[in-house]
Amino acid sequence: MHRILLSWSSGKDSAWALHVLRKQPGLEVVGLLTTFNEVADRVAMHAVRHRLVALQAAAAGLPLWPVLLPFPCSNLEYGERMSAVLGRAREEGITHIAFGDLFLEDVREYRIRMLSGTGIEPLFPLWGSPADTPALARQMLDAGLRAILTCVDPRQLPEDFVGRPYNAALLAGLPDGVDPCGERGEFHTFCFAGPMFASGIAVQTGEAVSRDGFRYMDLVPGKANGEAGSLSGTGGSFMKPEGDGQAV
Repeated sequence: MHRILLSWSSGKDSAWALHVLRKQPGLEVVGLLTTFNEVADRVAMHAVRHRLVALQAAAAGLPLWPVLLPFPCSNLEYGERMSAVLGRAREEGITHIAFGDLFLEDVREYRIRMLSGTGIEPLFPLWGSPADTPALARQMLDAGLRAILTCVDPRQLPEDFVGRPYNAALLAGLPDGVDPCGERGEFHTFCFAGPMFASGIAVQTGEAVSRDGFRYMDLVPGKANGEAGSLSGTGGSFMKPEGDGQAV
């Protein structure tokens, strides 16, 4: 039995990777690995609060392995903190770290280099080509995955897409050239329901802000209403997100 630690961004691709891995014999996902900006206490780029990621881990029935990174984070500091995590992983019998990457070769090569010589192998359960992502997006939605766009790159996608549900209507309205899974960084998501969770996560949208060339939507925990997952609006305040280094 291979013991898998899953790189967890809080978005739909890592959530779907969990679902795919759990269906494969001989694999056991034993934890979710997430890097956080230790000042803002949020996931990089996705700008998702630590509390919401903890709720995802609880819904998935898995322990969260948080890695707190300073901001700014030097390459040396990043390497030291990740080395400590990998040391713990080896001690706990982790054989692989899985990633939800879809088709970017440079990202895949970086993952492979990062783990080279550690005794832990990379795993890419969703790997394919750009031609595969339209069908992948539909497959996720058909299986009941629900997510919301938490970050948009206005250079690639109009900023008013931030805060919108990731659904068939959104896919139909994407401009030409935008990957339906946002694999080229067009957008990032937070997954709040799907077959990888025992129950959905109630979330509320807050305030949208622009920072460092990106448009972000704040999310806060909502009140559970007994549904598979829910999304509603609120006027909550937004703590400005910061980058937290090269995330795993």
